[in-house]
Amino acid sequence: MKINCNYENVKKSYLFIEIAHRLREYASAHPEADIIKMGIGDVTLPLAPAVVEAMEKAAAEMGRKETFRGYVDDNGYDFLINAIKGYYAARGVDLDYWEIFVSDGAKSDLGNILDLFDADNTVLVTDPVYPVYVDTNVMAGRRIIYADATEENGFLPMPDRSVKADIIYLCTPNNPTGAAYTRAQLKEWIDYARENGAVILLDSAYEAFVTDSDVPRTAYEVEGARECVIEFCSLSKTAGFTGTRCGYTIVPKTLKAEGDLNAMWLRRQTTKFNGVAYVIQRAAEAVFTPEGQRQVKENIAYYQENARILMNGLDRCGIKYYGGKNSPYIWLKCPNGAGSWEFFDRLLTEANVVGTPGEGFGKNGAGYFRLTSFSTRERTTEAMVRLYKMLNG
Repeated sequence: MKINCNYENVKKSYLFIEIAHRLREYASAHPEADIIKMGIGDVTLPLAPAVVEAMEKAAAEMGRKETFRGYVDDNGYDFLINAIKGYYAARGVDLDYWEIFVSDGAKSDLGNILDLFDADNTVLVTDPVYPVYVDTNVMAGRRIIYADATEENGFLPMPDRSVKADIIYLCTPNNPTGAAYTRAQLKEWIDYARENGAVILLDSAYEAFVTDSDVPRTAYEVEGARECVIEFCSLSKTAGFTGTRCGYTIVPKTLKAEGDLNAMWLRRQTTKFNGVAYVIQRAAEAVFTPEGQRQVKENIAYYQENARILMNGLDRCGIKYYGGKNSPYIWLKCPNGAGSWEFFDRLLTEANVVGTPGEGFGKNGAGYFRLTSFSTRERTTEAMVRLYKMLNG
């Protein structure tokens, strides 16, 4: 028996596990501390009433012989796939039914999609980067190259024609920086991918937070995307499904590759994935109804207001930051030249506020820090009050 030795190259501690470890140690030593958690991007508002009602109705159906459901359809139930299809159609994007695959979330599919690609591919990721993009490719032994996302380019690196890549990870709006590509910028990446015969794996988990009209909500609004982009979407932040688990992946039939990636993904999913529970898919369907859309948009507006509170607080503190406008994430420059983990420890011990050290997202995250807008209104406001006091005495 031989193990996959590539795991020896993966960082021993996942970023958020390290945060949890430091938080647990501090809380154990200071049980009286009132800690505000703004690190892991978990939501705080409950599921929309329309979603809960649909879930309860579906659960009741599972208790009656005439409406009981067994194994899930291959790529999702008709009712949910058609609802997603309608969601895209409202943006002028006409998807084929068989291009939509229901999943338990974007994170799973972003890792699992790699089953379709040979290990002898060069992978391009931006830095800072969501750790899953890197770790899953390290586990497979692929070569990884980086496009630097820095203050100089607004944390939106553009393609370098002198660099050859086969698999490209993009996240827009970005986690962790909150930066979002315009249509023109995304078109440059699409043109680059088509020129190189590459595929773009586009993480679109935060599309519902986009407010700027020149930032696309889906890559398929941009010419050429259907030839090179696989899009991953999640209801975790859009509709508060972090504990409910549902998302969807779009694999166009028109993707240009050596093989039929759409057919390959269907074969992979039917072999290695059991599908999303009927009750959950009914809940997800409710998200796309007129009433569901109204309710989830109210929740998103709540988090967007939290982001404005964070930005106003950072302005008051004189701290430079990015993101927030089209994203639930605020990417700030650590004050007084502090390191990411140094600022994490100080913020935790002096203000009892938890964020995410930018260093955990890559070398270009050193000296930066991520805050999320997913806390409550009261805790978001209090966190900024504490930060101001910490910095100003």
